[in-house]
Amino acid sequence: MKDVESIEQFESRKVEHIRVAMDPAVQSLGAGFDSVSFVHEALPEIDFEDVSISNQIFTDSKFAKDFRSPFFVSSMTAGHDDSGRLNERLAACADSEGWAMGVGSQRRELFDSGAALEWKRIRTKFPNVTFFGNIGLSQLIHTEVSVVRRLVDNLEATALIVHLNPLQEVLQVEGTPRFRGGLLAIETLVRELGCPVVVKETGCGISGPTAHRLFSAGVSAVDVAGRGGTHWGRIEGVRATSNPKDAVRAKAAESLGDWGLSTVDSLRQVLQVLESSRPNATAQPSANAISRPEVWASGGVRTGLDGAKALALGASQIGVAQPLMAAALKSEEDLRQVMQRFDFELKAVLFCQGVRSLSELRSRGQWTFLERGGGL
Repeated sequence: MKDVESIEQFESRKVEHIRVAMDPAVQSLGAGFDSVSFVHEALPEIDFEDVSISNQIFTDSKFAKDFRSPFFVSSMTAGHDDSGRLNERLAACADSEGWAMGVGSQRRELFDSGAALEWKRIRTKFPNVTFFGNIGLSQLIHTEVSVVRRLVDNLEATALIVHLNPLQEVLQVEGTPRFRGGLLAIETLVRELGCPVVVKETGCGISGPTAHRLFSAGVSAVDVAGRGGTHWGRIEGVRATSNPKDAVRAKAAESLGDWGLSTVDSLRQVLQVLESSRPNATAQPSANAISRPEVWASGGVRTGLDGAKALALGASQIGVAQPLMAAALKSEEDLRQVMQRFDFELKAVLFCQGVRSLSELRSRGQWTFLERGGGL
């Protein structure tokens, strides 16, 4: 499959996505974090300096990675004139704060050999940052694994994220809503790529049954990326309103403006699947095996408290996007302060739970679901 967009059209669309994503009107409601409440521990019996938010992913495998924080920069932007500046800021702060970084879609590298230079330059400047590559499922279906492997190698990525965005693709004027054969493509990628494969949604969540299919295909992690943050259906709706020929898409985006599973609802469903079923042991060769697949959470994570709630529920990693982009558009220092705030708020939660680590938060944390709250 060849892209029908010109490079100029591709760049224009990516720049427009960033601009529209900063509009409060494209932020959906109801991530579900308001439905979770921690029980305060007034006598924690620890010092604040005892608290550590260090984290490990892909545990007990050759791909295991340690981080100073469970937060990571969720995939956002790449492939246009301004993306180099923004991604360098994101990488610089990920490096200084000990976060991993998911990169924006590497789709442009499939048709523009020069597009990889942006990542090569950033990788050279920040050799210690853990990067996650990124490709859309509708592109993966029509791309040989050997080509996808080049995307991983260009970035020296620890893992590859495959993003699912059917609503965005069907509402986007330039969209490619072709997902037939997607599960087979993921199974083939897992078997042949040689590094962990993470599958994520882009703001509409992943259901339990879909997660079961993904775990059975051998993926190393599922990032639920639920409703409650930036809604790409709304973004494409805003873009469509500028052209009278796209009136149908604009109205459809309005009707579907709250489409999707909330982040908390999706997270609970996927975690339940992981607990109740064992993935297909033959789906990936032992050389690439992850002893236990993980569930990551993103979508409407706006504070360290939100992240703490997702971790207490059982998430392994927490993705943050829009708050980081809003800060990165201002300055590197603004971005660094936002990341430090997320980490500090998470540590404060652990301290006020009387626990020293994320594993203790998951096993001993005290929280409850409220009768009223978003998304449940």
